[in-house]
Amino acid sequence: MSPADPLSTVWRTCLLALACSLVLACGADGGGSESESGGNTNVPRSSPVAAVELAPRDLSRQVELVATVRPRLAVRIPSRMTGNLEYVAVEEGDRVDVDAVLARFDTAELQAELARARAQARFAHMELDNMQRLRATNAVSRNELERAQVELDVAEAEQRLWETRVAFGHVRSPHSGVITAKHVEPGESVQAEDVMFELAVMDRLVVRPLVSERDVVHLAPGQDARLRFDALPELELAGRIARVFPAADPASRLVPVELSLPESAAEQGVRPGFLTRIRMQVDRRPDVLAVPAAAVGEDGSERYVYVIADDHLERRQVRPGVTRGQWTEIEEGLAAGEVVLASNPIDMRAGERVRIVGWRG
Repeated sequence: MSPADPLSTVWRTCLLALACSLVLACGADGGGSESESGGNTNVPRSSPVAAVELAPRDLSRQVELVATVRPRLAVRIPSRMTGNLEYVAVEEGDRVDVDAVLARFDTAELQAELARARAQARFAHMELDNMQRLRATNAVSRNELERAQVELDVAEAEQRLWETRVAFGHVRSPHSGVITAKHVEPGESVQAEDVMFELAVMDRLVVRPLVSERDVVHLAPGQDARLRFDALPELELAGRIARVFPAADPASRLVPVELSLPESAAEQGVRPGFLTRIRMQVDRRPDVLAVPAAAVGEDGSERYVYVIADDHLERRQVRPGVTRGQWTEIEEGLAAGEVVLASNPIDMRAGERVRIVGWRG
């Protein structure tokens, strides 16, 4: 057998040393893993949860309604006599003052009747004076004097009647406002009670939405609302409930509610007939404590949530109120600042250790 090659001997020695090193390293790693694993058995496990910190929030319910702008006071001005129109002084859109003349009838015939009535009244007054002088000398009886007095009263009443009819020949505005409609032209024949003009008092504009009977019970005069107008998309005004009508419509079960616009609404471009979108709160519940609706558990008749304190769950009985969307009002059982489990509590247990990984706001 030939002598061993020195170079081969060196390589065998190196490979043997490398193998021993690997064995020792694996043994060390195995021992370390076992030690570490044994150490983890002493650390408590915790469940990841989402939580919410209680703070006052607004759970008032909002309703959105649609209505048309109208004047608070709109007047249809009729003719108070039959006759031919001689003159019309206004057009649609004209602003008029109270007692302004809007139109004038031909009153020549009425004026003649008034002149005759005045003459008859003067004659009756002269007759009464004469009777009084004759009565002083007992030339006439007391009955004749009283008859003269009655004839004067009748003549004066006839004069006032014709003065009134002549005055009807001038159609006047009963209020300051804007003419919104004109139904007559000069020269037309108009009958008594025919509507001649329509007048809107523009300093008080209102809207009258129809509100559900379930919502109207939460409304009262003085409550605020926000108003927007399709014709003026950049404008938003604050309205106020002026009155709630006393009865619902028998067919629709809707109740009219009148909201007043600010006095400056007309100056800002709002006009009768504009479509208005109204947003207002009903069943106001400001500054109430609430939790996510899913966080409230049921156990028979009991309602409960889990409060997180010192990284542990504490079961707390509560009295819930209304639910608005994803939030439920808590009327009793919790205080502001407490942290509550925000998810369904059905799989959780009192005393369970948790760690918060997310917040609901």
